[in-house]
Amino acid sequence: MSQIVACRTDAGIILAADSKAFDVNLKNEIFEVKINRMVQLTSNTAIVTGGAAEGEMMCRNLKDFIAAENLTTIEEVYNAALPFLASEYEKFMKKKCAFLPIDPIHLVYFILGGYSQIKSPKPFQLYLLWTKMKLPQLDADEISSAYTVPRLIGLEYKLNQLSKANKPLQDILTEIRSHLKKQAEIQDEISGPFSYAVIDRDGFKNIG
Repeated sequence: MSQIVACRTDAGIILAADSKAFDVNLKNEIFEVKINRMVQLTSNTAIVTGGAAEGEMMCRNLKDFIAAENLTTIEEVYNAALPFLASEYEKFMKKKCAFLPIDPIHLVYFILGGYSQIKSPKPFQLYLLWTKMKLPQLDADEISSAYTVPRLIGLEYKLNQLSKANKPLQDILTEIRSHLKKQAEIQDEISGPFSYAVIDRDGFKNIG
C-alpha cells in the first residue's frame, strides 16, 4: 500500500516515500490514488506518512496547527504531533467505520524527523508514530538509525551499516534510491514518483 524510508546519522536525516495509495468508496471498492506522502512542517522538521491515503491530509492539518501555535523545534513539534495526529486518526476511523468495516487499508503510519536547535548529544531525531497497540490508537517509538514501513530488513541493515560508518548522506541517498527503484519493479503496491528529502544542520531540503 505504500513505502516510506527514514535514516538518521550524525550528519543528518534522509526521508523517502513513494506516492501510491489506495482508498475505499461507499461500495467498498478499492481504488488507487496518488498522494504526496512527505510534508515539510517547519524549517528543520518534516513528516512522511504511509498506509491510508488520508494520512497526507492529516500531515497537512498538523502543519497548519504547528504554524498556528508557532512551534519550531523538533521537541515542540513531536510533543504536539502525537496527540494531534491521534485525534485526527480517531476522527478518520469514526467517519470511515460509520459505513465501512475496519480493514487493514485504514492503517496509517508516520515518521517524524527533525534537527534540534537545542544543544544535544543527538541533534537529529526520528520518531515512528503508528497503531502500535490497536485501532484507532496511535503510539510513538524513537528510531535510533534506520526504519522502513513496510519493513525492508535488507535495506534497514544496509542503512544501519552506512550510518555506523558515518558515510556521507549522499551515499545513503543513493542506496535508498536504488532500493526503491528495484522494489517498484517487483512490487505492485509501490510506485513513483518518489519523494526524497534531507534534514541537516542547515534545515530541510526537498531533493526530488
